[in-house]
Amino acid sequence: MPATTAPTQLTTPDTPIHAVVAEDFAAVNRTIQTQLASRIPLVEAIGQYIVDSGGKRMRPLLVLLAARSLGYEGDQHVALATLIEFMHTSTLLHDDVVDESHMRRGKATANDAWGNAPSVLVGDFLYSRSFQMMVGVGSMRIMEILSAATCTIAEGEVQQLTNVGNPDVDEAAYFETIQGKTAMLFEAASHCGAIIADATPEQEAALQAYGRYLGLAFQLVDDLLDYRGDADTMGKNVGDDLAEGKPTLPLIQAMVTGSPEQAKVIRQAIRQGGLERLDEVLAIVHDTGALDYTQRRAEEMSAKALAQLEALPPSAFRDSMEQLAHRAVDRRT
Repeated sequence: MPATTAPTQLTTPDTPIHAVVAEDFAAVNRTIQTQLASRIPLVEAIGQYIVDSGGKRMRPLLVLLAARSLGYEGDQHVALATLIEFMHTSTLLHDDVVDESHMRRGKATANDAWGNAPSVLVGDFLYSRSFQMMVGVGSMRIMEILSAATCTIAEGEVQQLTNVGNPDVDEAAYFETIQGKTAMLFEAASHCGAIIADATPEQEAALQAYGRYLGLAFQLVDDLLDYRGDADTMGKNVGDDLAEGKPTLPLIQAMVTGSPEQAKVIRQAIRQGGLERLDEVLAIVHDTGALDYTQRRAEEMSAKALAQLEALPPSAFRDSMEQLAHRAVDRRT
């Protein structure tokens, strides 16, 4: 396992989108370091390992941008952004155990480095810490939203697990799953950012919907890249979803539009899991246009997200939210 080291200095992702809230992100990084403190060294070691692993930090970014776009000048958005990042990090720790993953963001997963039990328990610690911080924020509405979101996320993860190996999952069921397991936390992040900034009802609804559609677009592209990307740029292996028997939209659409023979190949690949038929499946999702279809659906979600921003006053923060919606569907990682 990796050696326990002193905490490193976290950095803000280096993009123009993050630049407008760079000072806020620095405060989030400081708060992350403070809140990772534990009397149990292994908790700090694994927590530090996972938050040091990089990532786009999109969920805390949504909190910061949503609050600032409405002129918020306090500091509670920093705690809120941090606790939402902890909630997300805890789901990563749990997901990697469930999926038996060995690589994330180009490095060994925590469960690969320390084992399943420590990863699950540290994930529990981060969840608990996030609720402890939530109490400190002191908003009953935010507590209601985030506690409901955690239930929805857990249900989404269970739904995804029950879908494994099932080639009869249709597009509607797929969207229901990704709304729960991914889009819900995006939605909660932008929604809570609006609430802490005392948004009008129209602005609150718009920012809630913005996060939801952005999260859907983000997950659609993630599922697309599983058949179009490469391990060096993605930090995970091509075909990981297929190996786990996950019926994502590229496979669902390929079964709908492909020939009976092509649909049969994909159905068998989903049922069996593994990568024995990866080359065949890759050829089918390309030939049937399933990847292009998935990209179009992601662009539809991005366009819906962008439409919500009309409810916000013009600002550099709104501009960054527009760029974020475009970036979600244009990325390669």
